[in-house]
Amino acid sequence: MPTWKEVTAANPAHSHNFARKWKMLEAQGQDIHGESRLIDAMAERGSKILDAGCGSGRLGGRLHQLGHTVIGIDVDPILIEHARHDHPEATWIVGDLSTDAIEERAFDLAVAAGNVVGFLDPQGRGAAFRNVFNALAPGGRFVVGLGAGRGWEFADLLQLAQEEGFRVDAQFSSWDLRPFGPNSTFLVVVLSRPGADLLG
Repeated sequence: MPTWKEVTAANPAHSHNFARKWKMLEAQGQDIHGESRLIDAMAERGSKILDAGCGSGRLGGRLHQLGHTVIGIDVDPILIEHARHDHPEATWIVGDLSTDAIEERAFDLAVAAGNVVGFLDPQGRGAAFRNVFNALAPGGRFVVGLGAGRGWEFADLLQLAQEEGFRVDAQFSSWDLRPFGPNSTFLVVVLSRPGADLLG
């Protein structure tokens, strides 16, 4: 599967079209906030949340409206401009999860919605998970979504996450927490950075 950089290099209009798609769906009355409902339910009010691969700010902007402090990071400067325009109250940063250390620390929760991790360069997957791990507070959680057929098997994602220090807390087949099974075509996994008492 191509990385996001490869997709946008091949089609310079892709980023604007991507941002426009979500605005159109919302204008049509479609529910585009399934991920934010789950993340909000997992977080105490006023939590510090990292939107990893934030795109145009659909998820992070909603979480800010719900009372959280949100910092979004995305490799695509065009999508970051959309996020800054549509949700100026949150913080949006151009950065590559695989190559750029996350300067902010002590996040209560991080989320990579949609298929963000599927667009990572395979050689940079470990570094991306390590960067998020380091940005979380001890006990902080990282919720990741990935669809089947995206060039990364579910079992391999789980193995890499554990190699980077995460604990696998729960697996679901959707953002509304339907059970995960052998025939599931989507994975939502809740990972956590062990608490201070477990770090040794």
